[in-house]
Amino acid sequence: MCEANAYFFKNGKEELILEAVDVLENEGDEVRIANIFGEQKTVRGRIRKMSLVDHKILIEE
Repeated sequence: MCEANAYFFKNGKEELILEAVDVLENEGDEVRIANIFGEQKTVRGRIRKMSLVDHKILIEE
């Protein structure tokens, strides 16, 4: 499986946003995140780093 967990990176810490993410879309200054279970969230920020080997996506303001 190629899903990753999305985290909000703030003040040097990672806060889980959504697990098993398979879709990321930039929408202006926001990122829409959707997972394999049909859950969706939109957060204000930009992608800081993606590590597919570690299954991790970091988003920052």
